[in-house]
Amino acid sequence: MIVEIITPDKVVFEGEANLVRLPGIDGSFEILDHHAPLVSILGEGEIKVIDPKKKEQIIPVNGGVIEVANNHVKILAE
Repeated sequence: MIVEIITPDKVVFEGEANLVRLPGIDGSFEILDHHAPLVSILGEGEIKVIDPKKKEQIIPVNGGVIEVANNHVKILAE
């Protein structure tokens, strides 16, 4: 799946990923390849992205929103 993580200042991550773990306002959740469409609010915590080569990237966030559609994940983070 294609993942974009954007803050007000810059694009933090853009590329392929197999898994994205996110801090939801009611607890953490994961997005996998070909996930069903989803819109959700994020809480404070860390976004964990695992790419196809199993490399992990951790991105701290203070909140935001996520949209999943057509195997494309867009995250607008604070």
